[in-house]
Amino acid sequence: MGSAADWPDAASLAEVRLVRTLPPLRAADYIRKTATLDIIWLAAAETIEGETLGDICAAAAERGCNLICETTLVALDRAAAAIPAALDVQFLVDADPTDRLVALAAARRTRHGVLHDIARNDQMERIDRLQEEVARISRLLGDLAGQRGGLPGTPMGFASRAEDLADYAGQVRAPARDFTAMPRSFVPEERTLDRQRAKAVRRMLRQRRMREQYFPADLFADPAWDMLLDLYAAWLERQPVSVSSLCIAAAVPATTALRWIKTMTDAGLFLREDDPHDGRRIFIALAEGASDALGRYFEALEE
Repeated sequence: MGSAADWPDAASLAEVRLVRTLPPLRAADYIRKTATLDIIWLAAAETIEGETLGDICAAAAERGCNLICETTLVALDRAAAAIPAALDVQFLVDADPTDRLVALAAARRTRHGVLHDIARNDQMERIDRLQEEVARISRLLGDLAGQRGGLPGTPMGFASRAEDLADYAGQVRAPARDFTAMPRSFVPEERTLDRQRAKAVRRMLRQRRMREQYFPADLFADPAWDMLLDLYAAWLERQPVSVSSLCIAAAVPATTALRWIKTMTDAGLFLREDDPHDGRRIFIALAEGASDALGRYFEALEE
């Protein structure tokens, strides 16, 4: 969806052929009438009206097409909220040719299990490094999940003792109570501890950014950890985090951050939450198991 000039020159490397270029208003009907489409590329999603974008997404879902959405950082929250979570989408923000090639390769559906030997170049080497980094973080996340029976986790409440005391009819006993919730008298202390830990997490993030004043920023790039820390601090502060804000916290290009957000969401560490006050925006939050694991991590640091 856009002009032919928006089509990346490197598309042939991903074995992708441009079928047709259309304006957004004509896209949904064409998608529904064409059975051989694999990928829909939105060259400038921020210029598409919300209703039209929703119709395109619905048509893509009906045909089982994957989506590549290229937009600006300012319009990212609106685009992310408009595209259903069930739709396989690759987001691009201020993307370079390599980012577009990676998005095409990720969105392309493999129709035949055939291995093609192609010439190596710098772009393919970069893709290999990205895949190795994804595999590394997946292993780390697996180790983290294994510490508590899998992620996302749900805390188990205390079972009621009323059924255990059925044989003691007529005796005086305290009524059954649910102790899963924290006693009210401890809430202020809990909030104080949360604020103190949030400050410690924010301090850690500032220290990580200070390294960039003395060393190249990409030398210590670890977007998954930076986003985990930012979301954990926001969780302690009871503050929501938008997609664009989380991309900034990742301290990497927005397209790379979006790819990591998708990876972490698929791994069950991040959750998408609708903004109750604005349907054009979504928030990203920590899954319960992830926040619990981070809490135990910082408890271990404090010992």
